[in-house]
Amino acid sequence: MKKPPREEPKEDLTVTPPKTWAAGVPAVVHALEYSLEQTSPRETAVDLLTMNQVGGIDCPGCAWADPAPGHRHRNEYCENGAKHINDEATTRRITREFFREHPVSELARRSDLWLNQQGRLTEPMVKRPGSDHYEPISWSDALQLLAGELKALASPDEAAFYTSGRVSNEAAFVLQLFARAFGTNNLPDCSNMCHESSGFALHETLGTGKGTVSLEDLHHADLIFLVGQNPGTNHPRQLSALEEAKLNGARIVAVNTLPEAGLRRFKNPQKPRGIVGRGVQIADRFLHIRPGGDLALFQGLNRLLLEAEDARPGEVLAREFIESDTSGFGEFAEHARQVGWDDLLAATGLTRAEIEAVRDDVLRSERVIVCWAMGVTQHKHAVPTIREIVNFLLLRGNLGRAGAGACPVRGHSNVQGDRTVGIWEQMPDHFLDALRDEFGFEPPRPHGLDSVNTVKAMHEGRVKVFLGVAGNFVRAAPDSDFTEAAMRRCRLTAHVSTKLNRSHTVCGETALILPTLGRTEKDLQAGGEQFVTVENSMSEVHTSHGKLKPASPLLLSEVAILSRLARHTLGTTPDLPWEEFEADYGAIRDRISRIVPGLHDYNRRVIRPGGIRLPNPVNEGVYPTATGKAMFTRNSWEMPQVPEGHLLLQTLRSHDQWNTIPYTLNDRYRGIHGSRQVVLVNPADLTALGLAEGDRVDLVSVWDGGVERRAEGFQVVPYPASRGSAAAYYPETQVLVPLDSVADISNQPTSKGILVRLEPIG
Repeated sequence: MKKPPREEPKEDLTVTPPKTWAAGVPAVVHALEYSLEQTSPRETAVDLLTMNQVGGIDCPGCAWADPAPGHRHRNEYCENGAKHINDEATTRRITREFFREHPVSELARRSDLWLNQQGRLTEPMVKRPGSDHYEPISWSDALQLLAGELKALASPDEAAFYTSGRVSNEAAFVLQLFARAFGTNNLPDCSNMCHESSGFALHETLGTGKGTVSLEDLHHADLIFLVGQNPGTNHPRQLSALEEAKLNGARIVAVNTLPEAGLRRFKNPQKPRGIVGRGVQIADRFLHIRPGGDLALFQGLNRLLLEAEDARPGEVLAREFIESDTSGFGEFAEHARQVGWDDLLAATGLTRAEIEAVRDDVLRSERVIVCWAMGVTQHKHAVPTIREIVNFLLLRGNLGRAGAGACPVRGHSNVQGDRTVGIWEQMPDHFLDALRDEFGFEPPRPHGLDSVNTVKAMHEGRVKVFLGVAGNFVRAAPDSDFTEAAMRRCRLTAHVSTKLNRSHTVCGETALILPTLGRTEKDLQAGGEQFVTVENSMSEVHTSHGKLKPASPLLLSEVAILSRLARHTLGTTPDLPWEEFEADYGAIRDRISRIVPGLHDYNRRVIRPGGIRLPNPVNEGVYPTATGKAMFTRNSWEMPQVPEGHLLLQTLRSHDQWNTIPYTLNDRYRGIHGSRQVVLVNPADLTALGLAEGDRVDLVSVWDGGVERRAEGFQVVPYPASRGSAAAYYPETQVLVPLDSVADISNQPTSKGILVRLEPIG
């Protein structure tokens, strides 16, 4: 067994030029080095050779879709997926001796990297009131303790039940059923912080919160937009799909504040040209946009398309589609023609010629897809931006047909599936009605708390018990100091986890660590060996089968933990089949099949190669909107205002990182090595601010009322960020995101639009 490192890695920054291509042989080498450092060659081979294969382990890393069965490579994974799956399969273990050696107060001072590197959690632990140490506790006592605290609450709404997208459909369904049977809709999740704006905008305009495209659509599009996303780091297997699209003749327009390596060139390590050749150019056109300028960009494109139709009536817009399938076109068109070019160019930082060149790309293309990620969703005006993207797609009929559509790229394995099976504080009445009819109890109807409002409620004492299932809530949530203070005000905090993270060190009066099986591990229950199911970004539901021996005989599955907790808390009121669910996950899927449209005959259909593709009403010409049609919208022009001497900061992940957890201190694609305490700034902005490379600064965010938040000790790195912007790593800079700085309508934190000043140290 490998010994976990006991020393924090020493930071020693080295900067090299940013890479101009992604993947290739170095990706393979880094993936194998990290995997073999964590676990044995045999387990590394088992994980990697079954990863994303039919009957294998679904990658817990991201939600990108798999190629159809029969078209998958033997090594159907990316560098980051390989690192993540073997990070979970590590041979390092955390035992009760570790917690005797390390008090909670010391663990709270440790870095995210160090905490993760200590290894797998192996038995339930409790921190008692007044204690500074976790100590062992039996499963029965742990669940009785948690159940007792829940039952002692004055109202079910004094509890919150959080999930991250790592949770399977089966566990997510059991959790939401338990929470609603308990009496609350307080079901915050990671979607609240990453893609909530997509859901609100798409629901309003198309009647569905999900994307409309398949992997096959991407392969056969004529033109693909990549807006506010970095596929080379955050969903690298998308690069394979983009490579195929390029080889089929597609053009790609990248829109980003940073010129990321994965947007430039891809060397596919599974193909000879990716080993010895130059690979494939990804972006034909790169728009170096200002933060928050995407709304203005699509408003400009839409105005240009309307003017092109004026010049060539009947040849530009999809008039028949607009008349038959949409509403609101007249009001939209009148508004779009009034948006001024001075405003558009100021917001985007682009020239009119650059935008007109993209218009020409659009006019030459029959099938257009727009992909976007958190570079779009984490802005104050994210919902209007995505509505404007929908306007753009509607104008030329690029919805509901092959090779075209909307593609929100979600970054977490099953975040979309969790929402499908009921993890949302605002589930619609038709879902709650189906839940009532299936189980014979009346679910609560008032909307519950999302992630931001859960933090506020904990801080105010309105939420007293917090249960987190997977994830690292205190690091993922905004306004870190406020969030941690809120968590510490809880009477009890409990986390269902595979590995140690900062959320375990930021405790309520009483705290529980409930260790669970990883997705890589075999799950044996009374009904035999179980599998779970997940849904990817393209609405495909498929199985995941663990292959490895569990890290400890004391681990329970998420389904088992939640089912037992429900029995301890609710007893037989209402009388629900918790024991049956724990014994056989097929029983859970049977119930889901009668509640969720499209998942009928779930157990039989999901085990077929490729699983189940959930129907999307848009692709059937159905729009469950207020008008019964796809809706054009009027979206006011908006531009982030940045006073002199300030920059607009975006948080981002390094290449060697998964969600809140860094694996090393390196970000080799951006040329950053040995430190995460860096801020990337355009050289011209540094000159204007009187700063130079290597200067040390505090990042100070400025918010309403003059309240300042500070991230200390960052080193300045000149970088080709767009003018007026800066970038720094998440979660270290979550402390700068005000809790009240949220997107209009969706309430999603604005982690890509933080007004900051750089304050020199010394």
